[in-house]
Amino acid sequence: MNARAGSALWLLKHEIRMFFFNAGFGAKNKVGRRGIGKGSAALWIAVFVTIHVLAFALLSKIGGAGAAPPHTLVMGLSGLFAAAFSLMMSSGLRASVDVLFERGDLDLLLSSPLSSRGIFSVRLAGIVVGIAGIYLFFLAPFANAGLVLGQYRFLGIYPVVIGAAAIAAALSMLLTLGLVRLLDVRRTRVVAQVVGALSGAMFFLLSQAYGNAAGSARQQVAHWFAPMLEPGAALGPDSVIWLPGHAVLGAPRPILALSMIALAIFILTVRSTHRFFVHGVQQAVSLVRVARAPAGGQGYWFGRSLAQVVVVKEWRLIARDPQLISQVLLQLLYIVPLGVLLLTKGGERLPGIGAALTFLCGSLTAALAWVIISAEDAPDLLRAAPCGMRTIRRAKLAAVAMPAPALMALPLLWILTRNPLAALTLCATVAGSVTTSALITMWCGRPAIRGEFKARGKGSFLSNALEMLNGFAWSGLAYLLLTASTARQQSTWLLPGAAGLTLIAGTIMLFGYLSRSRDD
Repeated sequence: MNARAGSALWLLKHEIRMFFFNAGFGAKNKVGRRGIGKGSAALWIAVFVTIHVLAFALLSKIGGAGAAPPHTLVMGLSGLFAAAFSLMMSSGLRASVDVLFERGDLDLLLSSPLSSRGIFSVRLAGIVVGIAGIYLFFLAPFANAGLVLGQYRFLGIYPVVIGAAAIAAALSMLLTLGLVRLLDVRRTRVVAQVVGALSGAMFFLLSQAYGNAAGSARQQVAHWFAPMLEPGAALGPDSVIWLPGHAVLGAPRPILALSMIALAIFILTVRSTHRFFVHGVQQAVSLVRVARAPAGGQGYWFGRSLAQVVVVKEWRLIARDPQLISQVLLQLLYIVPLGVLLLTKGGERLPGIGAALTFLCGSLTAALAWVIISAEDAPDLLRAAPCGMRTIRRAKLAAVAMPAPALMALPLLWILTRNPLAALTLCATVAGSVTTSALITMWCGRPAIRGEFKARGKGSFLSNALEMLNGFAWSGLAYLLLTASTARQQSTWLLPGAAGLTLIAGTIMLFGYLSRSRDD
């Protein structure tokens, strides 16, 4: 359907097209335009059909929709709704920052004859469509299967997902514009990125904290909440807090209430903030950042060696980019539950914790290697420097490899006081994972732009595949070796398995070395 140029539908089609472009769907064709290729389309269709098959198989085992759903199911669905809404807020914050500040086309749109309110409405609607589309891709098959099987209550998935996406997009836009008013545009970008990342990881941390808590602690929490779940209490079966769960199961009134709330918040957001939206865009366009002069004048110190200068230079560049720090170090949040487990149940779960820490250290090192080695801003300047490239590469590898072992120092010291052999084993696997991850990125990585860190997974398939296989090999090796060092009775398969994984890791390294570019 062709929309009239300048209409709301025309702008909305552009927003949806930009969403797919920024999400990285498809590949570039011969003329450089990005589109959904045949291979990518076939893959996504196969996944969508597979989800439909699984939905039919699952719902066919569930009886008809005549009986009222149990309250435990409603509670569980409400909890899943809260977790999904948190992830929607995270996506909404990132999308709001992108459409307001990163895309750079709003000044052109605002100078056109189109109304600012219409532009803001379409931008907000585009965020809603982008957020809802991701969740409907995975949840719509259950609604479709329910329609075919006569379980019409699952059709509530559609209005619930769209309504939740509208509320999340409106709140995200309000939060972003509010940060612009309290802070400036530059700080708003950083804060919105960090808040979005934290909100996405918060439910994971909370679920891990509850799941890894001691049995007595869980019983105490259940005992504390039990009176609040009784009929007539604040969290009883009739409480409004469980309306999302009822809406997912197709209850008409909760669906209507959620839809009305979403529509009201969307309209109020557009009417009350579109003028400030224009002001924020003008502030972003006219933003000129002036560096503050250092106190006492510019100072120079030439006492460092070349390697030290390169290491400090790389770390300083990362420290000057808070957005990059929030993206690179986000995975450190997932180390927190592992640290808690190590302190509480380190003896019995040490192999699994050590394997996870080994994998995360390798992943962190690969991310830093992409930033420092592949995304070097001035490679020609370094090649023209009066020094050997081998020295610069070694210094860059040192800058890449040092942060992860430094973060592991305290856990290793804690393990060393209780099991020296396990500490030495974990130290060896972490060092191997960190070293090989850095080398694979240096050998197989392609030149990139630092601002494209979020899309680094689409850069080099070979490098990404080798990094993933290398991480799994070293984490599996850590699990087997730590199991062998902590088990009272040695199993006959542990050492052969460790030898096999060592051979796999060496083969991956050899393949990466043979695949390196000639100038390495």
